[in-house]
Amino acid sequence: MEITVQTVLEALKYVDDPDLKKDLVTLNMIKDVEVNGKNIAFTVVLTTPACPMKDMIHNACMNAILHYVDKDAKVKINMTATVTSKKEKDETTLRDVKNIIAVASGKGGVGKSTIAANLALGLAQQGAKVGIVDADIYGPSQHIMFGVEREMPGPGDFNGQKKMSPVLSYGVKINSVGFLAGPNQVIALRGPMASKALTQLFYDTVWGELDYLIVDLPPGTGDIQISLCSQVPLTGAVIVCTPQDVAISDARKGIALFQLPAINVPILGLVENMAWFTPAELPNNKYYIFGKDGVKNLAEELQVPLLAQLPLVQSIREAADIGRPAVLQENTEQALNFLELAQNVAQQIAIKNAEVVTV
Repeated sequence: MEITVQTVLEALKYVDDPDLKKDLVTLNMIKDVEVNGKNIAFTVVLTTPACPMKDMIHNACMNAILHYVDKDAKVKINMTATVTSKKEKDETTLRDVKNIIAVASGKGGVGKSTIAANLALGLAQQGAKVGIVDADIYGPSQHIMFGVEREMPGPGDFNGQKKMSPVLSYGVKINSVGFLAGPNQVIALRGPMASKALTQLFYDTVWGELDYLIVDLPPGTGDIQISLCSQVPLTGAVIVCTPQDVAISDARKGIALFQLPAINVPILGLVENMAWFTPAELPNNKYYIFGKDGVKNLAEELQVPLLAQLPLVQSIREAADIGRPAVLQENTEQALNFLELAQNVAQQIAIKNAEVVTV
């Protein structure tokens, strides 16, 4: 039987995207099919560079061709990625930002900023274009975690208007109030002024083309969170919490804020931080200092994804303090954990965006 482009596409209809639950052809993820005798080549366009199912999809496509087309076919599959987005186009400096992700917590001290920094870098390490806004107006820290305390945003131009150019560190674009205040200066802003400062971080920065813009929110459910939800087109929110009962009680309030009808921001999932502690001298032991599985149980109760359970590790804190986040520690357990977190967040964004398109 002669092999044609159509027979190749018919075979690939048997391959489903594991997340989106539809076949690759229907999802328009198969491009540039070429057939020359028994030589077959095509491109699979994934919904995110951080796709954790990349190898599974590759193998499924290969098996589909060999089984349904020709067992002796020579198949070349190019795996590429185009990040999906549900955000409407606008004419602001956010117009080329595909997805904006809030990283939030109900209370302080749960490691939210550390998670935000490592999430941003984890996505960037897997090929995505990433930026981060430090929206914690009163306690900015991203300029420290990325090792750029002494830098300043440069001049930028957007449609003939003077704007800021973000600081670049480890391939991630950053802007923060921390660049504008010295280490001993207090940022004393009342609610309306704090909200205005937040708006300027987003709309007075020339972000350019980004797949993901991570937003490190202050803890709680105050002016900054409400202003963000009303002024910035969020794709979804990631909630960070420790398994401690007090922290979980506050996390419930944070989740409820995003679920208010007037706000209605999807919860991409929960992160259980400081889930346990394992001493270096006792590698097989786990000590549940803040309680066990509290956030995992909350995720099950609310029927939202548990994106990660991350242990309490001293080197994660040390890495943040010296301005080189832990995800950059190649082949360590903590780096692999943060990379998996980034994959899971990207996966949930792809699912949410596909739901909007297919409804």
